[in-house]
Amino acid sequence: MTAILRKELADYFTSIRFFVFFALVLFISAAGLRAASEGIRSANLPEGFVFLGLFTTPGSVIPPLTYLVSLIVPLIGIALGFDAINSERTGGTLSRILAQPVYRDSVINGKFLAGLVTMSVMIGAMLLLVSGFGLWMIGVPPTAEEIIRLFIYLFLTIVYGAFWMGLAILFSVLLRRIASSLLTSLGVWLFFSIFILLVAPVIANAISPATADASHAELMRNAELHRMITRLSPNILFQEATTALIFPVVVGSLGMISASQVAYMIPNPLSLGQSILLIWPHLTSLVSLSVICFAISYVLFMRQEIRPT
Repeated sequence: MTAILRKELADYFTSIRFFVFFALVLFISAAGLRAASEGIRSANLPEGFVFLGLFTTPGSVIPPLTYLVSLIVPLIGIALGFDAINSERTGGTLSRILAQPVYRDSVINGKFLAGLVTMSVMIGAMLLLVSGFGLWMIGVPPTAEEIIRLFIYLFLTIVYGAFWMGLAILFSVLLRRIASSLLTSLGVWLFFSIFILLVAPVIANAISPATADASHAELMRNAELHRMITRLSPNILFQEATTALIFPVVVGSLGMISASQVAYMIPNPLSLGQSILLIWPHLTSLVSLSVICFAISYVLFMRQEIRPT
């Protein structure tokens, strides 16, 4: 598997695709820093978390860096996985590779690990760039807790991207045409990013209508159903986990809270342990989805008949 991993890494790091997405990562880093420089002075940041404001502060026009990351990471994952298998099959190189003393599982494992390493380099470079230039810009060094939160956020983001890469590899195994696997992956991403937000209120209102004369319990049930449906999307899981981890405010992190409850709550920042407890279900769900996607891809690839073309 080491030979496959080294070969795939060499292909990734010398491809035009890598340079294009790395340039996009640099652009997003610059946009996030620009947004932070515009709004960090007037932002209502939790006490002791000024450095994390570089990642959560929006500008006058540009959204915060965490929102931009939630958009770019799925695209990176899809770009690294949509042609992992079917491009080899279409080019006739897959049968030649397997004709050598190479195990079949080494091929798909090496491709997945190479894509994971490449994506980790991009995401890590983006966080390092923002942290380095942000430290020079605001002059406030991060605390130990902020550094730990950033490392957990890095791991969370890599897991989030691994899900989309595993899903793209799955379509690459199932579909023989490269364009079909790409369009299918992008269609799933668009559904979970946009259309589920449109479908969720319709389903929630059908089960528990939120009419003008509805009681408080019915309105709460409608809101809980809406939140439950939207949490079927990995995008929503990642955004909620990011909010609780990078912007640890109690009122914004605990989910469905009524206005009467907010009036009696003190908006103190969450501790690191409380943030981890809040995001643990989200992190577990994202890891499980990533493992399931890759496991299905692995089983299907191991059972496929591969003939020379």
